[in-house]
Amino acid sequence: MRTSAVIVLAIIAGGCTEHAPGAAPADAGGTLVISTTGDPGTLFPPFVITGQAKQITEQIYDYLADVGPDMDTRNEKGFRPGLSDRWRWSGDSLMLAFHINPRAKWHDGVDVTARDVQFTFALNKNPALGGRMDTELANIDSVTVTDSLTVVFWFHARSPHQFLDAAAQLLVLPAHQLEKIPVDSLREGAPSPIGTGRFRLRKRDNASVEIVADTSNFRGRARLDRVIWSVAPEPTTAVTRLFSGEADLFESLRPEDLKELARHPNIRTILLPGMDYVFLRFNLRDPANKARPHPLFGDRDLRRATAMSINRGTLVRSVLDTFALVPVGPTVRAYPSTDPTAVQLPFDSTRASGLLDSLGWVRRGAEGIRAKNGKELTFRLTIPSHSPNRVRMGPILQEQLRRMGFRVHLENMALAAVTDRETTGAFDAVLDVWTMPSSPDGMGQAWGTRGIGKNGVNYGSYSNPKFDALLDTALRADPAQAREKFTHAFAVINDDAPAVWLYEPRKIIGIHKRIRTAKMRPDAWWFDLADWYIPPSERILRDRIPLAR
Repeated sequence: MRTSAVIVLAIIAGGCTEHAPGAAPADAGGTLVISTTGDPGTLFPPFVITGQAKQITEQIYDYLADVGPDMDTRNEKGFRPGLSDRWRWSGDSLMLAFHINPRAKWHDGVDVTARDVQFTFALNKNPALGGRMDTELANIDSVTVTDSLTVVFWFHARSPHQFLDAAAQLLVLPAHQLEKIPVDSLREGAPSPIGTGRFRLRKRDNASVEIVADTSNFRGRARLDRVIWSVAPEPTTAVTRLFSGEADLFESLRPEDLKELARHPNIRTILLPGMDYVFLRFNLRDPANKARPHPLFGDRDLRRATAMSINRGTLVRSVLDTFALVPVGPTVRAYPSTDPTAVQLPFDSTRASGLLDSLGWVRRGAEGIRAKNGKELTFRLTIPSHSPNRVRMGPILQEQLRRMGFRVHLENMALAAVTDRETTGAFDAVLDVWTMPSSPDGMGQAWGTRGIGKNGVNYGSYSNPKFDALLDTALRADPAQAREKFTHAFAVINDDAPAVWLYEPRKIIGIHKRIRTAKMRPDAWWFDLADWYIPPSERILRDRIPLAR
């Protein structure tokens, strides 16, 4: 099967470069239905955590400027203007002024002003809100307003990602809608989104989210009339909707889906570099008392022994064939700063067994499960049930670790329940996924000490000052030196084994052939969704539904 999979991938890769022509009024119209397995959750940008919510909110709201399709986050010339139509630096590069496009309006008709940007920054920095952007905003000292259309960012120090931090970390929010609402109320539930994007929210229920073209948008009307995210918690149901024609796009085709795909000539595939990695996250703190280390995974040597007990290559081949790679650490190969030759701790059952013996975990009984001081070497592995690949991987991991003397209890749970366990620290280990943004700047929040705590996403509570320092050095490094610096940082975290990075999947999108796409960014295939279009001659019944007024 691996040989045939490689051939299929080659065909897919050769047919995925397509660029839409310039927009024309006659092209406007049509409906895109996206089948997805996950509920988006909140659509309030400071609290967005799901990929689906990011897809939606980035159509409704705007950045000052956005990362371009080539993902060069350190060169401002590659950024696409958003709410800002121009910008300028001070001579010492510690001040960056953005001019707001004077034609920009909120979806309720109110003019966008510099005060909206200032408000957005202050809200995201407000400890009472508890947003998730502390790391990304740490180098911004303050944001001031020069006039109604000019907002100025002041920085603590120069760094390669200053422009990214100011321009493309925060979706700009409407001050006139939110500033009189108590911050505590925003935490409990924000009002319906009012944005400046080329789409606006039309409706949302338990099964779908619908956005429609903002026909008077300052950057031009979206070429599609509407986009609908249709939620089907079961992956099989979600992909079936694509094959049956109920949906037009499914973003996570699996190897087994390609056999069925051959029976549907109206569906094509697009292959993108992977921006996700799936990993086995260890909780380093005791779920019963966070002041104490975890009885197992608080021990660095035990974590290392666990990592060396897992044959990641076999896992990937068993579940994903050639459609994924073993990661080199907490990163993806799509970044130019990632050294693809770097390695994690190797699979080495002999060395792992010796280390477990030395720690006092001795095999007992007919099953050979290890024990120490009368307690079995056992833990719970939590798996989100919406992910078929992780569900399939669970028993294989369980068996590999059983052979080494571990007893692993699998717990398949709904995503919301898994998220609740992680955020409250009520877990031993989780099969988790991390979707990387356009730059590696979020690694500090994901794996650094600063990401631990109530509003952080370092749910396993890994902390090593050496890793923190090396990562900060890498994030500030000149592009020519960044790869070497990141490699040093990854060597430290890989040796500490706060997780086992299992696989880095390639993204295979299934899409109806009538949909014409723009150039896709590897980290955000929805980047230019407003420029996708459907030729009038190829439209189906749902494409002809008039745009609601």
